[in-house]
Amino acid sequence: MKTSIGAPLELADGRRFPIARAVVANGFIFTAGQLGLNAAGALVAGGIEAQTRQALTNLGAVLVEAGGSFADVVKITGWLTDPQHFAAYNAIYAEFFAQDPPARTMVASGLLLPGALVEIEAIATHPGQR
Repeated sequence: MKTSIGAPLELADGRRFPIARAVVANGFIFTAGQLGLNAAGALVAGGIEAQTRQALTNLGAVLVEAGGSFADVVKITGWLTDPQHFAAYNAIYAEFFAQDPPARTMVASGLLLPGALVEIEAIATHPGQR
């Protein structure tokens, strides 16, 4: 059995995407990729640091909504549009995963949303389904 978490993604310009923010299945939480979007669905200003912080904040909110937290994360996959942003990304990331960090894969590639600099998804164990 699987349970979808969260309303579909809606951007500030009104575009909607048919995705769940996360899915809980078989004792795990699988999140969709989180961008540096504010509550209105617009990218935050401030470059890679601001977008990374917002993407991780959004990731944390999705994990909580699904019944988990950053402490439950076992795997992160992240995408950066520019490999030169890795040091700045990593500094912000370390604030969120200071203790017992999860496994991580980082990829440099283009992202579909113009202006997006980072996207982050997670796999976490679900505390109530272990």
